Amino acid sequence: MSQGILVFIEQRNGQVRKASIEALSEANRQATKMNEPVSAVIIGEGAKAVTAEVSKYKPSKIYTVEGADFASYSTEGYAVAIADAVKKADPKYVFAAVTALSKDLMPRAAAKLDAPCISDVSELRSTATGIEAVKPMYSSKTLGVFEFNSPLGFVTLRPNVFPVNEPDASHQSTVEELAVKPEKIRAKVVETHAAEGQKVELSEAAIIVSGGRGIKGPENWPMLQSLCDVLGAALGASRAVVDAGWIDHGHQVGQTGKTVSPQLYIAVGISGAIQHLAGMSSSKVIVAINKDPDAPIFKFANYGVVGDVFEVVPKITEEVRKLHENN
Repeated sequence: MSQGILVFIEQRNGQVRKASIEALSEANRQATKMNEPVSAVIIGEGAKAVTAEVSKYKPSKIYTVEGADFASYSTEGYAVAIADAVKKADPKYVFAAVTALSKDLMPRAAAKLDAPCISDVSELRSTATGIEAVKPMYSSKTLGVFEFNSPLGFVTLRPNVFPVNEPDASHQSTVEELAVKPEKIRAKVVETHAAEGQKVELSEAAIIVSGGRGIKGPENWPMLQSLCDVLGAALGASRAVVDAGWIDHGHQVGQTGKTVSPQLYIAVGISGAIQHLAGMSSSKVIVAINKDPDAPIFKFANYGVVGDVFEVVPKITEEVRKLHENN
């Protein structure tokens, strides 16, 4: 009989995604309530190298998948690896963090195993038979509650929503390498061109400073980047400025961009369109800076500053810098 939770741990260049550790931590909390085991699967080059780090978060077993077929990501290859890990672990649920990779992979793996997949989950509830998954729907206007009527279910968890457990360096997970051989991979990565990235990944950032049309033009991004630097924040943007070509799509927050849940979200010169709110409304604290006192963003903000962003933002940056110097 199926039992427990299998967690897909995403890693790249020897670095485990923080969001994956959040998913593993939540799996442990849910499995404890069910009195069932937690296992993890790590795929790709360097998988075995990160098992010690993953072991600290107490999966009972870690499956690793490496080899030439997994040197670069492919949907088909990774889906076969997930399926093989599921056959080994025989879980009730498969968890993963919401990332660009998992958005492509987990539905494919679920379909391969004829299992349902609930994505972008922000809450898990215990039931007499297992868990219910809760996710925002319709631009976060309502919440959908889903129960599983199947022996296996896939769940992807929104980053920065589920807390990370304290690591335990003394815990030793059992590690098993799986010999996975995909029969056919029709599309392979042959070359990668890495764009210059942010210091902090947007979807996993604890603090985000986002700019909208109120910053007047792309020449004013350095003002916001200075605030990001002193706060240790990631730089976000509204759809309007991305569409205008002021910044690339990788920075876009919103329904057609990235969904984020930081501890602090600072919206600079953003009016607060529904499309944008859908991507950041789950932020713990929202600060809005806008010269228009009737801007819709103020209805959702915890704190609002009515003023000229070109006066307010540099002053905030300077005050934060002084705090760091004094400490």
